[in-house]
Amino acid sequence: MTVPSAIPAPPVAATPVVPAKAAEPGRLARFGRYLRRHPSVAIGGGLLVLMALIGILAPLLGTVDPTAISPVRRTRVPSELYWFGTDMLGRDVYSRVIYGARVSLLVGFSVAVLASLAGLAIGLFAGFMRWADGIIMRIIDGWMSIPPILLAIALMALTRGSIGNVIVAITVAEIPRVARLVRGVVLSLREQPYVEAAVANGAKAPRIIWRHILPNTFAPMSVQATYICASAMIVEAILSFIGAGVPPATPSWGNIMAEGRALWQVKPHIIVFPAVFLSITVLAVNLLGDGLRDSLDPRIAKRL
Repeated sequence: MTVPSAIPAPPVAATPVVPAKAAEPGRLARFGRYLRRHPSVAIGGGLLVLMALIGILAPLLGTVDPTAISPVRRTRVPSELYWFGTDMLGRDVYSRVIYGARVSLLVGFSVAVLASLAGLAIGLFAGFMRWADGIIMRIIDGWMSIPPILLAIALMALTRGSIGNVIVAITVAEIPRVARLVRGVVLSLREQPYVEAAVANGAKAPRIIWRHILPNTFAPMSVQATYICASAMIVEAILSFIGAGVPPATPSWGNIMAEGRALWQVKPHIIVFPAVFLSITVLAVNLLGDGLRDSLDPRIAKRL
């Protein structure tokens, strides 16, 4: 009698090993990679943050009262006691330069924000409303025919010197350039198929502007805002230099240079130090703007 052989068990299918999905890089890693690809943003942003910290932490950086007058310490040269020397009234130039960063950064950032918002509203309305485009742009053309510095001087001549009036005067002079930029962007976007489809579906103008037009203006607007910020800092320094800006007692880089121009041949340090700080700040803003332009422009980004 034969014993039946055991029936072999069916082979067990091997479970496929799924490789573990690589963890997506975090926000810090993506931000670091972005800065490596766009060093201008890293350098400009770093310098700008440094200047902002200098202005915010001015009382903690070994400064004294920037408005304290001491006739016995007039026109001292830079030394261990007075790092940047003193001016004609005996005030510490180092303290005035450090506190002056507050004025320049406040004016630059405020003008950039206010001019961008006002120009954005005017540009959106002129670009999307065909019946108002011609009227508004003729006003803008006449507005832009006046040089910004002359318009700012004329507006300051009608008011008294203060930081708020300087911000308003420079903002009024910068609005037309933002409005013209936004209007050009809106005119190109208005002919896009997705905008025409929204119009065909019966979408109202405010919804089309909010959903389709406005988001596409942020990239050029952010770049333009950096250039407005740099321009506002220079205009503020010019206004203060000629006596049409902030009050002379307020520490401002333009005021410091104006007070030292009479002695610039024998005491150049009074002008050199605020000029260097102003140049570094404007350079930082321009580098940041160039980096943002390169990173936000898809044609340039593809080549990087």
